[in-house]
Amino acid sequence: MKRTASAAWTGGLKDGKGKLSTQSGILKDTPYGFRTRFENEPGTNPEELIAAAHAGCFTMALSAQLAEAGMTAERLQTSAEVTLDKQGDGFAITAIHLVLVAKIPGADPNAFQAAADKAKDGCPVSKLFKAPITLDATLEGAS
Repeated sequence: MKRTASAAWTGGLKDGKGKLSTQSGILKDTPYGFRTRFENEPGTNPEELIAAAHAGCFTMALSAQLAEAGMTAERLQTSAEVTLDKQGDGFAITAIHLVLVAKIPGADPNAFQAAADKAKDGCPVSKLFKAPITLDATLEGAS
């Protein structure tokens, strides 16, 4: 299976403008640029898209791990925070932090945590990164 996306850019780094598109068409000529990446101008940027991809991938992987452990989630809500830091002459993703809130009736907290850890390590997007990935997992209603 292969998926594609493309980026087009015109101009210099700070004054230039880019457009992102995906094979599915969900993103079509979606604007991005220096200000959306390094300042707080509205719009997307590569790190935001990586965060969305990681949150989505992890959550699906967790659903599979829960099923293997005999659990079914009523709700899984994951957010991902990608940290981009200046390093030397450039920038690097230095950390990714996943925050999960799960509602799983009757779940054993230890089995839940084991499934979450396995999903974090086994998610295909997690496997892409050299940066440390941390996870805070909360099981609602656990005693």
